[in-house]
Amino acid sequence: MSGLPDLQRVRSQSGAGLSVVYLEFAWNTDVFVHRQFVVERLGQIAGTLPPGLVPFMTPMSSVMGEITLLAFTTAGSSAMELRELVDWVVRPRLLAIPGVAQVIPIGGEVRQYRVKPDLGQMMALDVSLRDLTHALEGFGANSGGGFVNQHDREYVIRNVGRTRALDDLEALTIVERNGVSITLGQIAEVGFEPRVKRGDAGYMGEPAVIVSVMKQPGADSTSLVAAVKLAMAGLVQNFPPEIKFRDVIYDQADFITTSVDNVKRVLIEASVVVTIVLFVFLMNARTTIISLTAIPISACAAILVLDAMGQSINTMTLGGLAIAIGELVDDAVVGVENVFRRLRQNAAAANPRPVLDVVIDGSMEVRSGILIATLIIVVVLLPLYALTGIEGRMFMPFATAYIVAILASLATAITVTPVLCYFLLPNAAVLEGGDGAVLRFLKRVNRAVVGWAIARTRAVALGALVAVAGFALSLVWLPRIFMPTMNEGSIVVLAELAPGTSLEAATRIGQLAERLVMQVPEAVSVGRRTGRAELDEHAEGIHVSEINVRLRRDSRTDEEIREDIRSRLAPLPVRIILDEPLSHRIDAMISGVRAKIALKDLRRRSRYAALPRRQVRAESPNDPWNR
Repeated sequence: MSGLPDLQRVRSQSGAGLSVVYLEFAWNTDVFVHRQFVVERLGQIAGTLPPGLVPFMTPMSSVMGEITLLAFTTAGSSAMELRELVDWVVRPRLLAIPGVAQVIPIGGEVRQYRVKPDLGQMMALDVSLRDLTHALEGFGANSGGGFVNQHDREYVIRNVGRTRALDDLEALTIVERNGVSITLGQIAEVGFEPRVKRGDAGYMGEPAVIVSVMKQPGADSTSLVAAVKLAMAGLVQNFPPEIKFRDVIYDQADFITTSVDNVKRVLIEASVVVTIVLFVFLMNARTTIISLTAIPISACAAILVLDAMGQSINTMTLGGLAIAIGELVDDAVVGVENVFRRLRQNAAAANPRPVLDVVIDGSMEVRSGILIATLIIVVVLLPLYALTGIEGRMFMPFATAYIVAILASLATAITVTPVLCYFLLPNAAVLEGGDGAVLRFLKRVNRAVVGWAIARTRAVALGALVAVAGFALSLVWLPRIFMPTMNEGSIVVLAELAPGTSLEAATRIGQLAERLVMQVPEAVSVGRRTGRAELDEHAEGIHVSEINVRLRRDSRTDEEIREDIRSRLAPLPVRIILDEPLSHRIDAMISGVRAKIALKDLRRRSRYAALPRRQVRAESPNDPWNR
């Protein structure tokens, strides 16, 4: 796969019976074109692989595309019947929802036919293993027999071999001896047997089937989760009484909805605070109203510009607007306050000038200062566009929303604000009186501080340099992680046993870990996935369990909840990693591992690099580095 256009990184992950190659292409490139390139390369190498290995490309979804986890349990049916219902009823229904890329069930037992040959009977009837294998390969397959014309009609001939009855399998003809058919039931024992598992699942400490729903790129997560829940509501009505759809273990829409609601609340609270502050400082209702008009005008203009740029309204763009909300009125406040002051002076003059001239001059006096202050803010945010990778993709919408809103407020202060000042402020009743008590007090303090600083310019300059040096030294202790910490309302607990642990032992310890996590007061639902599902493209080892914990927010902080989980799981012989679902997947997408920090040991490789190949092989014939 190396050498494809725009290919940036190639990495792979392998497990028992599965190898996955991850190809990472550059941002802002056409994913459909890249998938076509990959299909062409796969066609070239398909003939060079061992027999039975067919490379294929996984559905178009991202590592972060897991939008929900659904749990199914049974009280009376077998694990095989539960998995059969999920595979042949639930999965096709969810795949029919537009925007769903893949539905991956794990847990339960996959039904398979089991044929146990009686070698003695086969020898007595002169039946070889090749005859048996050839007959079984054709069982259950549909085949065509062409067509026949009779009585001016055409009849299509076909052999429909699909069946699930063991009697049909036992009646399968293996060979014929002297005109007598020898059936499978005569030479073998036939029954159902579960497929060999490389993974298992549990819900609230009991065996279960967990279904992971993956979305397609560009699909709206909240509407897609709502469609999945609506589809499940229709399916559950026809489930057998003993099979239960238990709960949604993880719901990405909850995090998105909560984030958007939080940003909306911040926008409302910020607007209220700005209103109160403006009125306290200006002590004038009309100047306050004129200044506040910059908020809705700038926000609406920013949304229109973002839509024209192809940006969506998401948590990052709303976050940019929420942070900028306090600065949207700055330019308008400066212009209104200066125009208001000039109108008051003009009203007290012996020969008042025309109001329009006073408003224009008052606005022009502060225009350069407003422009420079806005440009400084824009320049401060420009480095965010230099971020690469997932950090850049996350913070660019934030910076764009912030900058567009600030520039919209500048345009509002230059155009709309002077017009409102002309119509609302030239009134004798409005211009009477002086500054408010708060503003008069602050002006006295400011006058005293400025006078003191001007008298001691060298000391002030030296103090500023010392402060800058102190802030520069403090950069050493600042955290190096630029990604924000997410509070999703869910926690992923990775419980990793020693490699080589059997699936049965990993399931047993995983169930115990589930029950321990259930004791956490904030835990609402707990679901576990151990190993790898049959359709999963992640080559997880059977010694790894991923436990998803859905939480209710209470008095304890997120870190206190994590410490509680760690202390409860401490007696188990597992290595514990706690993370948020999206953060966990972002780490895996960036580094290819499930941890915050990844270290690669290159000591042996660097040592071997300077030695001849024959000497390396002679020193360490079993070392994988010299293969």
